[in-house]
Amino acid sequence: MQAGLETVFASVPQFLLVCVILAAAEAVYVLLGFGAGLIAVGFLALLLPELRDAVVLLLLVNLPAELYVVRSSWDKISWRGVMMLFAGVAIGIPVGAWLLRWGDPRFLLTALGVFLVVVAAVFLVSPKPRSREHHPLVAPPVGLLSGVLTGLFGTGGPPLVLYYQLGGADKTAFRGNLMAIFLLMTAIRVPSYAAFGLITAPRLWSALAVMPAVLLGAFLGNRIHLSLDENTFRRLVSAALLLIGLLLVAGR
Repeated sequence: MQAGLETVFASVPQFLLVCVILAAAEAVYVLLGFGAGLIAVGFLALLLPELRDAVVLLLLVNLPAELYVVRSSWDKISWRGVMMLFAGVAIGIPVGAWLLRWGDPRFLLTALGVFLVVVAAVFLVSPKPRSREHHPLVAPPVGLLSGVLTGLFGTGGPPLVLYYQLGGADKTAFRGNLMAIFLLMTAIRVPSYAAFGLITAPRLWSALAVMPAVLLGAFLGNRIHLSLDENTFRRLVSAALLLIGLLLVAGR
């Protein structure tokens, strides 16, 4: 293979397996508005030469889905709430990084897992909460917690998911608001990764190579999203939170 077209894939079977994993991850991401990392990073880390390959590849291939969902859900997105949450996220990420260096994060990760299991179980058996606006002062602390978890573990989604789930947002608003926050994170991460030399030519070519599979997964996820009724969607979100919590408790 020419040097200019070098990828991170060692073989065709490995490439095809990565395509399947990313298509599944993107389908879930577009269906629910979160969960791509839960599916993709662990599996990709076993297949690709470096964990950084997996992280950068997922970041790049998620961008089209985030742009599409935000554009299609624009009227449903509460941008004031998104920006207040994101302000907390931006402050929390360096705090989480500091805690990762100086503290013992495993206890915090387990505690988060137990909390998610309990809350998700309650969501599964409870009726749909009424749609309501959160108090404006609630958003920054939720964003801060999300940012701290992102800095600590790279998994800051659960507090944001709980925030919109408790607010009773309908499925389009739920997905759109989450994706808007993740898109803002991506907008910061891409130039940051580029500045640190993490976005290399092989990783860019790899992202382009898997993009057809990723777009197919996104298309299927969106079709399923549109066909689901609100109650089924809410229960799927709760089940996903329960799974994340169990994996955290198990020490994934």
